[in-house]
Amino acid sequence: TWIDGVVYTASNNTSTFTLQNANSCDSVVTLDLTITQVSTGTDVLSACDSLTWIDGITYTSSNNTATYTLINSAGCDSIVTLDLTIGTNVNAGNISGANFIAVGSISLLTSDGDAGGVWTSSDNTVATVDSITGEVTGISQGITSIEYTVTGSGSCSSQVSNYSIAVSLE
Repeated sequence: TWIDGVVYTASNNTSTFTLQNANSCDSVVTLDLTITQVSTGTDVLSACDSLTWIDGITYTSSNNTATYTLINSAGCDSIVTLDLTIGTNVNAGNISGANFIAVGSISLLTSDGDAGGVWTSSDNTVATVDSITGEVTGISQGITSIEYTVTGSGSCSSQVSNYSIAVSLE
């Protein structure tokens, strides 16, 4: 609100207001107003377990409401909103079970890591493995590596455990 009682929301350099001085002489005041706009933006980030943002706060869970105010090149507020996704570290654990099986036999492998991983065999001509249960079937004589992979979320990496199995004819 200027001295004329008007609230200006845009730049203006033409409005005037007339005042009278102590000698009853007119004094004309011209408004020279430049209005610059606030800048806004979103900082989209992904992190594993935690992130310390520009506000100095360490976030340990996803957040899309935090804001921080900077000054832009025009000298006005620049409001940044955080859009953060926090992932959780995963653990493939240690694999246990028989490491020698015979052709045609079945053996169950287990992992003490996080549930929901996927089992794979590096050589399905030697042994196959059920991707969900970890049940290994000997196919032919040889050695293969069985892997248990737990997929990471957010910026967290997937984790893989390996286990060698030898398949014999008897």
